[in-house]
Amino acid sequence: MSLFSSSMSWAHKYEAVQPLDEEDARTDPTAQSVKSTAASRTCNRNVHFVWVLLVLGILAYLASKLSLEDRFSTSSEPPMPDDDLESILKNHINVDWSRFAYAQYVTNERYLCNSLMIFESLHRLGSRAERLMMYPEQWSLDAEASNSTLLRKAQDDYNVKLVPIQVQHFDGEATWGDSFTKLLAFNQTQYERVISLDSDANVLQPMDELFFLPQAPVAMPRAYWLDGTLSSQLIVIQPSETEFQRIQYAFEHRNTTDFDMEIVNDLYGQDCLIIPHRRYDLITGEFRSREHHKYLGSTTEVWDPHQILQEAKFLHFSDWPYPKPWIAGSDSLRLEIQPACNNATEGEVDCSNREIWNEFYREFRDRRDVSDSDMAIHQLTNLWR
Repeated sequence: MSLFSSSMSWAHKYEAVQPLDEEDARTDPTAQSVKSTAASRTCNRNVHFVWVLLVLGILAYLASKLSLEDRFSTSSEPPMPDDDLESILKNHINVDWSRFAYAQYVTNERYLCNSLMIFESLHRLGSRAERLMMYPEQWSLDAEASNSTLLRKAQDDYNVKLVPIQVQHFDGEATWGDSFTKLLAFNQTQYERVISLDSDANVLQPMDELFFLPQAPVAMPRAYWLDGTLSSQLIVIQPSETEFQRIQYAFEHRNTTDFDMEIVNDLYGQDCLIIPHRRYDLITGEFRSREHHKYLGSTTEVWDPHQILQEAKFLHFSDWPYPKPWIAGSDSLRLEIQPACNNATEGEVDCSNREIWNEFYREFRDRRDVSDSDMAIHQLTNLWR
């Protein structure tokens, strides 16, 4: 019910006024007539009074709204988000973006390439927050060092702040052994909020609005392809010594089967701000699936791959057994597992899922296949090949 409709119903209650004394009204017609007339005059005065209050209330509401908008546009404190997070940015013209950062962690040369591509996307798409790369402390920025060209390119071309760290490794695990390193983002207390992104992914749109979520130590999307699990592919973090100590303790006392996702689920699974996965954590394997109700959150909505791609902001490569896009997979395997074409209306065949899925991999590889005249990007290409 709107403000106007609720106020009108309130005023309408005064139109039917009962006699002041029901016993007198039943026994004395004259008294009933006099009191009805008096009640009518009282009613009119009350209605006028209500309308005056209503007008004053509306003016006060508009004045407070304008005052709040003006305060949000200049305040150093982020406001609480409304239904559309992106609309917050319209009220934050003078934001101090040095308080916020996108974070990447790097443990080897291949992931350095991926990280550079993530930062290039954020730079190209116009993200306003700072960019932070945590890289192995044994690497050097000296010109003769093997990784220096790419590190300096990140720093010079994409305004990335480089932070040397000690890689957190779990012996005996080849795939996720270094993934604990991402949790060092909890210790980057020079920022009020950090968005940690996995680098085996594509940034399709900037996500600056996530820096203005309600205050919470951690915000994550659900791993919608798993039941009751949060996804660590994207984590919005409020770095603090307290939370980092919790992370350290969990890392030191973990089970042998626990990795970064298990740690954050154990710590924050019951106390986490949930980010909508539909916009912020789409996996490529969804386009190979025949059932989409978990992603859509609906059993009646029709899957539209073009619409889904248009609204998505973060796309994660996940297509087991097909390898990650920087690892050369066989064309026969790609053809075997690529999305099937579907029968559309009027007997036509719809291959949208297949075309979009193949484009994900082609586009990723093309971005690595650039001019040989740029030594840094040429190194990216060599690492891919």
